[in-house]
Order: sequence, then structure tokens, then C-alpha cells
Amino acid sequence: MEYITIIILVLSFITLMSLGVPVAWSLGFSSLLTLMVTVSAVPSMTTIAQRMGAGLNSFSLLAIPFFILAGEIMNKGGIANRLINLAKAMSGRLPGGLLYVNVIAAMLFGAIAGSAVAAASALGGILGKRMEDEGYPKELGVAVNVTSSTTGLIIPPSNVLIVYSLASGGVSIAALFVAGYIPGLFMGLLLMLTAAYFIRKEKLPPGEATSMSELGRVFIDAAPSLTLLIIVIGGIVIGVFTATEASAIAVLYTLALSLYYKELKIKDIPAILLKSSATTSVVAMLIATSMAMSWVMSSEDIPQSISAVLLSLSDNKFVILIIINLILLFVGIFMDMTPAVLIFTPIFLPVVTELGIDPVHFGIIMVLNLCIGLCTPPVGSVLFIGVGVANTSIAKVVKPLLPFFVAMIIGLIVITIFPQLTLWLPGLFGL
Repeated sequence: MEYITIIILVLSFITLMSLGVPVAWSLGFSSLLTLMVTVSAVPSMTTIAQRMGAGLNSFSLLAIPFFILAGEIMNKGGIANRLINLAKAMSGRLPGGLLYVNVIAAMLFGAIAGSAVAAASALGGILGKRMEDEGYPKELGVAVNVTSSTTGLIIPPSNVLIVYSLASGGVSIAALFVAGYIPGLFMGLLLMLTAAYFIRKEKLPPGEATSMSELGRVFIDAAPSLTLLIIVIGGIVIGVFTATEASAIAVLYTLALSLYYKELKIKDIPAILLKSSATTSVVAMLIATSMAMSWVMSSEDIPQSISAVLLSLSDNKFVILIIINLILLFVGIFMDMTPAVLIFTPIFLPVVTELGIDPVHFGIIMVLNLCIGLCTPPVGSVLFIGVGVANTSIAKVVKPLLPFFVAMIIGLIVITIFPQLTLWLPGLFGL
């Protein structure tokens, strides 16, 4: 019976997606059809509705709308501009400096807002035209912007790591946040090295010289924005407040800072709240239907069946991690990150923990892997945002994007093989 339910679940989901049904609705309907194999229609619909409601009944999930709102305020309130100016001052007169600026600014942006889409939109809008005016190939700029924006999903705070904590049954959010720093910075370094290859190939112009006094002025200007990082992550690590409370503090801080900079007006707040609510509703619907699907799979013993198959293939943890990474790379092409984390964490986590792999390490591996899918068609949300902001096409961006894909895969392999890169900092802080 479990094989029949797996077939119905997979085929119905793929069919609905191929017909253009939104991901959240595809998840919900395929879960309902699968449950109806063993339960009649009315109880099945009631159960799915109940599981969707229960899936959203989590205090930790309140952090997501607050961090989304903080990111929107950052975009409108001049905070993103100050981070870009700091990154630009740090790059100095390096040839092709604007590419480095993009990567550094994306990491800084991610360390405060934790949104790849917001970073791609903000940085693409600010840096894109300037790169084009200074002779940078437009498609190269898009490739750097799209891939570097995903570092914000690893460098805390990260909404996806909060989702993973929920799906894993309670892995420490503080440990996940701290564990993301070294992998996120390492991925940014690999992207900068890849950008350096293109800089030499295209003979891109040097940046403007920055004096020490100018660097100091720009740093002081950006310091209040960077202070948010210390407040949010420092407060979580030392136990002053939870991730949810930290997200609310992030909203209040970014709002006060944006009003202080006088780049955000009171009249702009309703539009920001509306946009944040729209984004939150999409994420909430994905979480609700994903949790319903996870429950259906669990009730039909699908995770146990898949776990048994994987463990029968090999008892070597690296072989299993390679197989899981390949599956997730394929899944990431067709599925958004949030439902992928919610659905596949309950399937793969029992397998890796049985092999002695730390759940925190696996969480970082999973998010790093699925970040690659955000940059690939047909559902790569960050890719579409980057291309749309630059007013170009995906076909033109694919060629310069490929070397950055390779860099991201290399980073994924290194992080997978060396768990110390992920677990050293949490161990240092006793998390």
C-alpha cells in the first residue's frame, strides 16, 4: 500500500505543477488525493484542513513575518544604500570592484534581513545601472547578483533556517544561526574568486580610490545598520531573547533607523505593511500545505520506506550524503525552498542522524543545496527577480551563471565533507 500512496503523491503533484497550478495548491491537493486512498473524502478534507492549521500553530514561525517586514523597511529606508557604500569603500581600487561590492553587500544585507529575494531586488536596482554605465556586461552583473543574494539564507538571521528548525522537530535556532556564518562567508569567498576570473577575462575597470578618512566616514554611517546584527544574533546566542522576539526588535530598530535617516516617510508605512503581508501570506500558505503533506507522508509510513531504501544502498555516511545532495539538487530545480525543507527534512533527517550526522550540520547542507535551486529555472525566484530588475532574459544570463553554479556546488561539497566548518562556532558558544 505504501508504494501506491507514494506513486499517487508524486504523480499528482507533478501533474498539478505541470498544469501550472501554484506550488502551495499542488501540495495541498496532492496530499488530499493521497489521503483519500485510505480515508473517505470528508474526513480526508477535514484532516488536511486541521493539519494545515496545526502546521502554522508555532510561536517560532512568528519570526518569519517580522524578518520579512524588517527586510522591506531596509529596502525603503536607506539601510541597503549604506551597506553598499560600505562594501564599495572596502573594495577600493580593485579592478571590477563593483562585482566584489555586490557580493560583500549581499552578505551584509543577508546578515541583517535574511532574504535572498529582497537582496537581489535591492542590490540589482542600485548596482545594476551603475555596472552597465561603467562597462560591465549586464548579464555578468545579474549572475553575480543572483548567486550572491543566496548567501543571506545561510548567514543569519535566516527564515529558512527557522523553517528547518520547525520541520526537524526542534533543532536549536540559535545553533543553526551561528552555524551559518562560516559556510555563508565561505560561499561568498568562492563567488568572489569566480568573479575575479571574469574580471581578468573581461578586463573590467578599477574602482574609485577610497581614502582612510572616507572609509571611516562610510563605516560610521553604516555602523547603526551593522549594530542590528550584534543586537539580534548576540541577543539570541546569549539567551536574552528568542528568535521570534529578536525579529520583532529588528522591525522596531530598522523602522526607527529608517525614520532617523529621513529616507522613510510615515506615509510609506502602509504600502510596506501591505507588501510584507502579501509575501507573508504566500510563505504561510506554503508552510501550511507542506506541513499537511509531511503529515500525510508520515501517516502512510513513506519516510520510513524511503529511509529503509537509502540505508540498504550503503552504510557509508558520505555515500548517503551524496545521494541526498543529488536528490535535493534535482528537487530544488522544480520546488521552492520552503516546501522542499518542510517535506524532505522529515524524510532525510532520520537517515542522517542514524548515521551519526549532526542535525545542525545537515540543516546547513540542505539550505546550501536548495539555494542553488533558487538560481535555476523554472521556479528560481531569485533568478527571476534578478533578471526582471536588470531588464534582460534568462537565456542571456545562463552562460555567465554556469561558473557560479560550479562555485556553489564546490562550496556545497566542501561543507558536506568537513562538518567542522559548520559545527565549530556552535561548539565554541556551547550551543
